[in-house]
Parts: sequence; structure tokens; C-alpha cells
Amino acid sequence: MIFANPLFLIVLLIIPIYELWYRKSGKKRESVVQISSKYLMTDSLIKSGKNKHLILRVMSTSILVLIIFGLSRPQLVDNLQKSRVDVVDIVLVLDISSSMLAEDFKPNRLEAVKIKAEQFIQSRSGDRIGLLVFAGETFIQCPLTVDSDVIGKLLAEVSVAEKKYDGTAIGMAIVNAVNRLRGSNAQSKVMVLLSDGSNNAGELDPLTAADIAKEFDIKIYTIGAGTNQATTFIPRQGYIRNEIDEKTLQEIANRTNGKYFRALDEESLEDIYKEIDQLERTEIEVKQYTQYRELYAVFLIPALFLGLLNELIERFIFKRSFK
Repeated sequence: MIFANPLFLIVLLIIPIYELWYRKSGKKRESVVQISSKYLMTDSLIKSGKNKHLILRVMSTSILVLIIFGLSRPQLVDNLQKSRVDVVDIVLVLDISSSMLAEDFKPNRLEAVKIKAEQFIQSRSGDRIGLLVFAGETFIQCPLTVDSDVIGKLLAEVSVAEKKYDGTAIGMAIVNAVNRLRGSNAQSKVMVLLSDGSNNAGELDPLTAADIAKEFDIKIYTIGAGTNQATTFIPRQGYIRNEIDEKTLQEIANRTNGKYFRALDEESLEDIYKEIDQLERTEIEVKQYTQYRELYAVFLIPALFLGLLNELIERFIFKRSFK
């Protein structure tokens, strides 16, 4: 609460000064009825007179205090903020082919990627994020949602695809992610695609899929995860070596105005997610409004009623005469 006319509050200092003056000399100047001896009046009459006088003085002082507070215009201040945030819709597209078991990341590529992706999700407060996983086929793990806890739990459940679904269908993964984003009215639509291999499955070429994403103004950030020297042990297949198709991943990013990154270890992967996080930050427009609620009536209305009550008590109860 603030006061629009705080100078009136200085008058409050006069009240205790006046009270001191009244007790010392002021009450001697009041009109009185002189009698030869106070013993001619009973104690109860004297006490009643003093009480009546005290009541009237307290009421008069209270009225004065209320009027002073009213004149100082007390106001209740509410600061309102109106924000406009252009949210980003993001779909994380994660490779879960068997090669993601490679141990060049600790404990392996997939688990390392899940940890860093979870950190990225938690940093995107207010944005809608979806999760799509792919190998030879594509699976929707989580639709677009603002609930970071839900998508975090679903991400934790991700595991390498079964043998019958193994492979790397990058083109089909992009198209399925586009299908999730194309109806969005968000200011920015983004796909973060992470893979550790080259397209070897699916019915659609990755570059054709990238052109489709571009038609819907979807930006694709691609991440090549792992070293080319890494080998992966797969039951019944033994050790296999996989190589990242960097050229295709770069072209996918270029065609959609995105960016290609190469992650060779956990630290570089974390830095990549942080950079994407910064690249896709939208400006927040904040407008502040101050609303003032006048409270002078809270003091002046009681002062009015108290003044009328004081007048009624003086005239009709205490029978004070005015000439």
C-alpha cells in the first residue's frame, strides 16, 4: 500500500503534541460551571462526567485520524505482468538400432544419449516436446507435450530395438516426425535427429524426407553420434563396425536451414544439446502494468458515520446543549 498524498500524514504528529498541550493547559481554558465545593457533587456524577468527556475526546481524535488517512489517499498497488512467449515445438528423433550399444560412449551410446537428451528436455520449460525412436521401423514414444516429467520417464524406458526391427530408416523417421509437427501453429518447429549409422532401411530416401520437412518449415538439427572406429558386439552376429553417413546428415540439415553436429564423446554430445538449446531460444516479450486501487473511502466513510454518531451522542444521550 502507498499514499498518493503522504504530506497529509505529517498532521498526525500534531495530535500527540496537542494532547500534551491539552493536558497541561488546554483543559483549563474550557468553559466550566463554577461551584463553591466539589463535595456538593457525588463521586458517581463526577466519574460519569469524566467518562463522557473521555468518550467524546476519543471519538473526536479517531475522526481526525481517519480524515487525515483519507486525505493522504492510500492506494493498493498491483503490478501485473503480461508475457508473450513464442513456444517451440520439438521432436527428438533417436536412433535405437543395435549399433547404439557401442561402448565408445559410457556405458554405451544409447544410455549416454538418453542422459544428455533428458537434460535438454528439462531445460526447455514451456515448449512442447515429443519423442520418436527408430531403427528399421519408426515408433512414437511420446507425442508433443509440455509435461517434461512424462517425456523424461518415457525416455528412460527406451531400449535398443528387437532384432526383427533392426536397421536404420532415417528417411521414414523424418517423415513420421514431420507428420507430428506439420499441424503445429508454433512459431518454430524443430526436429533433433540423432543417428550413429547410415540409411539402410525404409521406403523413403532421407534427402527426399528432408525436402518434405522443408515444405512445412521444419528445421532439422542432425547429430552424428560415435566414432567410426567403434565396434559393437551383437549376439549371434559378433562384432560389427558401423560408420556414420556424415554427408547425408549434413545435407539434411542444410536443406532445412538446420545444422549438423558430430559427437565423439559424452562431453561433446552435451555441448551439442546446449548449443541447440541456445539456437532455439525465443524472445519473451514482457509488459508490466500497475493498477492502483483507491482506499480513501475505507477511512472517510467511517469518519462520516463516526462524526454523525458523535453528534447524536452529544445531543441526545449526553444532553449537551449548543448555544
